[in-house]
Amino acid sequence: MVRKAIIPAAGYGTRSLPITKVIPKEMLPLGLKPAIHYIVEEAVNSGIEQLLIITSKSKDMIVDYFDNSLELETILKKSNKSHLLKHLELPKIEISYKRQPDINGLGAAIRLGKDFIGDEPFAVLLPDDLVFSGQAPALKELIDIHKETNCSVLGLKKVNPNQLKDYGVIQGIAGTKVVEIQNIVEKPKTSLPSDMAVIGRYVFTPEIFQFLWKINLGVNGEIQLTDAIKELLTIQSVYGTIISGDRYDIGKLEEYVELINVVVKENY
Repeated sequence: MVRKAIIPAAGYGTRSLPITKVIPKEMLPLGLKPAIHYIVEEAVNSGIEQLLIITSKSKDMIVDYFDNSLELETILKKSNKSHLLKHLELPKIEISYKRQPDINGLGAAIRLGKDFIGDEPFAVLLPDDLVFSGQAPALKELIDIHKETNCSVLGLKKVNPNQLKDYGVIQGIAGTKVVEIQNIVEKPKTSLPSDMAVIGRYVFTPEIFQFLWKINLGVNGEIQLTDAIKELLTIQSVYGTIISGDRYDIGKLEEYVELINVVVKENY
């Protein structure tokens, strides 16, 4: 059973500068809620009970957002604005936080969650990848496959070949619903393994941690999650599935603007 999840949220958000000098990318608004709110909702709707958000010293805004606003609640009640209290409702889940001292890769962020996770399978949700309009919450699609296989599962999307250089790309044997992954390459420049890119949803067995702490620095001099997945493939099967929903990368301005329009149309 997948009960715990990690949201790595310590990065600098350099693709969204200059606004991310003062506002974490995870707090960029989609309608009247920040992006990370939708990520946490997806985790809850996928059955996650405990969440660890990896932050950094510039991300206190995230912690503040998920804190109770008792003073504001009191003011609204005294001002006869109790009808606004519903806007303060937060996803019902236990959230812990841990600071990442050195921002040196996704793998480095995830491995900080080892004590939190213990020896059980867990999920990872990247907060700049949002998925809407799927048959089920994106993470739940992965969890359902993990229940069948007891193996790690990666969320996949087919991507135009000229964009694959920005992703981890898998090579595998495709079935009706599930891909048995044979190899994974981080940001390939030539010899593309396939058109299937890994997006920001994962379910891992706890064995991934032993490799996250062993691997050397990879692409861009960082601890790459992709390298740990390659090592995991040497001891157990890893599967992937193409997510049914529409995926948006809010680090890309055009996709962020498109997603704002989608959220406003659906919710306001």
